[in-house]
Parts: sequence; structure tokens; C-alpha cells
Amino acid sequence: IITSSDKGYSGERKDESGLVIAHIAKENGFKVEKYIVLPDEREMLRDEMINMADNLGVDLILTTGGTGFSKRDVTPEATKDVIERIPEAIRSYSMTITKRAMLSRATAGIRKDTLIVNMPGSPKACREVMD
Repeated sequence: IITSSDKGYSGERKDESGLVIAHIAKENGFKVEKYIVLPDEREMLRDEMINMADNLGVDLILTTGGTGFSKRDVTPEATKDVIERIPEAIRSYSMTITKRAMLSRATAGIRKDTLIVNMPGSPKACREVMD
């Protein structure tokens, strides 16, 4: 799990979304290999995704935050830097939950054997996506 948040990284704000994702994942029998909070820095996000996929060999990377319209929101760009294939079904499914999904810049894709999925930054939205 990677949380993209300048305030979370600096300690100004507690990362609730990443913790929600970790809790739901563990409740459903998944092992969380790594959980990290990073600033909204494209290179740092990209490098950590590569590390988790290539070195740790995780099956799934869930990111939260950094998918909005602010200039600092760069998680989708960092994800696109590292993925090889994009599963469009994820965005289509999100549209069944909320029509606002069409406004999301979140993306998903595959790097080697690892699926990478961008999720929203709010705990409520993360719960909805995890359901």
C-alpha cells in the first residue's frame, strides 16, 4: 500500500485512507507486505512501485491519494511510468458505484506480474472501492 500525501508524509495529517485499505485487506485474508506514506513526488512514487513489483514481487499494489486535479497530484502519472498494460474494466466498474468516477484521473495497470491500482484519497471512497 502506497499513500501519496505531502501532509501525511510530513506528519501534519494522519493517513486514514492507507490504514482503511490495510485493515480491509487483512480482514479479507490478505497479507500487507509493505505500507508506506510518500510525498506527492512522481519519482519517489514511481521508484517505490518499481521496488515493490520488481524487488519485493508483490502481487498487488494499491495506491491512495494523488489522483485529483491539483498540480501536486501525480500518482496516475507515476503509475503510467511503470505499467505495461492497462485493465479498463476497473474504471468501468467504478462507474457503477458513482458517476463521478468519470472525473477520476486514477489509473490501473500491470507491471510484470503485479497489478497496480490507484484509489481515491478519502477513507470513504477507499471503503467503497475495496467493497
